Amino acid sequence: MEQRSFDRLGRHVGIIGLGAWQLGADWGEVSEDAALAVLAAAVDAGVTFLDTADVYGDGRSEALIGRFLRSRPGHGLTVATKMGRRVEQTPEAYTLDNFRAWTDRSRANLGVDTIDLVQLHCPPTAVFADDRVFDALDTLVAEGRVAGYGVSVETCDQALTAIARPGVASVQIILNAVRHKPLERVLPAAAAAGVGIIARVPLASGLLSGRYDENTTFPANDHRTFNRHGESFDVGETFSGVDYDSGLEAVRRLAPLAGEDRTMAQFALRWVLDQPGVTVVIPGARSPEQARRNAEAAGQPALTEVELAAVRATYDELIRPQVHDRW
Repeated sequence: MEQRSFDRLGRHVGIIGLGAWQLGADWGEVSEDAALAVLAAAVDAGVTFLDTADVYGDGRSEALIGRFLRSRPGHGLTVATKMGRRVEQTPEAYTLDNFRAWTDRSRANLGVDTIDLVQLHCPPTAVFADDRVFDALDTLVAEGRVAGYGVSVETCDQALTAIARPGVASVQIILNAVRHKPLERVLPAAAAAGVGIIARVPLASGLLSGRYDENTTFPANDHRTFNRHGESFDVGETFSGVDYDSGLEAVRRLAPLAGEDRTMAQFALRWVLDQPGVTVVIPGARSPEQARRNAEAAGQPALTEVELAAVRATYDELIRPQVHDRW
């Protein structure tokens, strides 16, 4: 698998990673055995970057990854986690003492002395402008709790503020065929600064897999049911904030471009990989077959100019008016 660099972290990772939210919660039930099988399939297919968070199943996702890591000594993987969403979302919660406590819990869950990459988990906007927060993150590095730090963001403005911080190694942001705004300023700024871009929600919560239609239903404990309108957290995390019916129409227009040699999901992943400045894309997977198919997108040809133009046109007509200025 092609490798790309987190320059400020001093690490290279495979361009397709694995997002592990679904191994913890909020995507329906995933058993421990199924979660471990997904991790094994992804890594065996060339994935070297795993992304989780302390709130995914209140530590379940981290603990499962930790169990997997112990089964693969000398694995050579980079594991990123996130912190900050286990408390009320006020800037005052983002303190060194809390950071120490949160990373100590994650280190125990993962079974590691040093976390490869810890990310602030979509914190309040005021946090990005607070020097004390980033001084505290620098202290975590100095103490050996983490090897590096980054931020997960909701908005492009948050991303740009973070990129200007000299210690920030990565920005995690939603980027997919129905979320284009980061292409304008965020990706160029990150590339110029040597900041890695972790592209999350690349399939728009599965919408871009082409497997759903107007009759699809999701379990009650799936965020695609309980957060459809932003009832529990930022609506941009569910179907990228796109109206479901509009998203289905976009997929219908794009699906013929996938052709016979790749799935719609692989086409959508390849679109993300082809955007200059992207370091790694982190699709989730609930089965080993999904994990393998996602990884295969790394070896597929880049999209043609005709295909890229079709994605742009579909976005401009159907999606841009809904979401472009929101995040």
